[in-house]
Amino acid sequence: MTDLSSENHFQPINLFEYEQLAKKYLSQMAVDYYSSGAGDEVTLRDNRAAFERIKLRPRMLVDVSDRNLTTSILGQPLQLPLLIAPMAFQCLAHPQGEVATAQAAALAGVGMILSTMATKSIEEVASVAHQNNAVQWFQLYIHKDRGLTRTLVERAYAAGYKALCLTVDAPVLGQRERDKRNEFALPPGLHLANLATISQLDICHEQGESGLFTYFAQQLNPAVTWRDLEWLQSICPLPLVLKGILRADDASRAVEYGAKAIIVSNHGGRQLDGAIASLDALPEIIAAIDGKIEVLIDGGIRRGTDILKALAIGAQAVLIGRPVLWGLAVGGQAGVSHIISLLEDELNIAMSLSGCTQLQDIDFSLVKSINI
Repeated sequence: MTDLSSENHFQPINLFEYEQLAKKYLSQMAVDYYSSGAGDEVTLRDNRAAFERIKLRPRMLVDVSDRNLTTSILGQPLQLPLLIAPMAFQCLAHPQGEVATAQAAALAGVGMILSTMATKSIEEVASVAHQNNAVQWFQLYIHKDRGLTRTLVERAYAAGYKALCLTVDAPVLGQRERDKRNEFALPPGLHLANLATISQLDICHEQGESGLFTYFAQQLNPAVTWRDLEWLQSICPLPLVLKGILRADDASRAVEYGAKAIIVSNHGGRQLDGAIASLDALPEIIAAIDGKIEVLIDGGIRRGTDILKALAIGAQAVLIGRPVLWGLAVGGQAGVSHIISLLEDELNIAMSLSGCTQLQDIDFSLVKSINI
């Protein structure tokens, strides 16, 4: 990051500063695509506000001279309880896009989930994991075109991805008004690297409607139900993770239908505006799951203390999304690495000040909230 400091005389020291700095590197259309939520963006704001409402109750006079942040998810080792969420179109932020993100994740020993809507291919990103023995999962939808879905799954399995992460909260696309106003379109030269059936299309706006929206209208499948999970599991032996669970009964059903983990998520506030904040949904889901499968969470995490709060309520790990894009825009791989390092340092300090030497010490007694 020395080039960043010398050019701008400013070194971000937290994720919020990265967000502000990233706006200097991105077009307004890209900023709005990455940062916006659905509708009035109530859920987008609530995701952050939920963490701010939770207060910590630290333990005192604990020997915290040695700390251990390592964990495992689905039996896969992580250096800290963090994965990078699936995010589309990362080459909008930096030419190396998802490859740079994967390199930073691998070097830090955290997980990465590659989006179906990536601008780098399944195989190209997987090559980074192979070189570093990294944890990579593949995110997908069950498209109307089952052949397309099967092909994506088979490619991910062949490339060595460790799990399938099925997004379940997008039977249709949310009403993202900033994108609609901007007539969002990928710039020339960028394409959907993993979707051969549409990669030949010119992803540009048509009569005011983005080619992205056209794609979703064509391929998102509002008819998908729980029974379709059986089909997905029948074509691939990888563990299935469901992303987008916000209710206890859906969490229990995920267990019933064979999911090995769930991600408590409202899609970063980009789908149903007014949906419950992910953190607010977490307690009842943890109670319903009762340790049967692993539970992760995303949405609004910007500090190490946020990770501590999520783990205290019962999550095994967290996902971060937008901050990775800000780091990518500012400094490519080095920017993403710095984002991860900042969170690791903050979590380390938060654990020390809370009387925790390992993740197993983090429990519900550490948090207090009016609503929990």
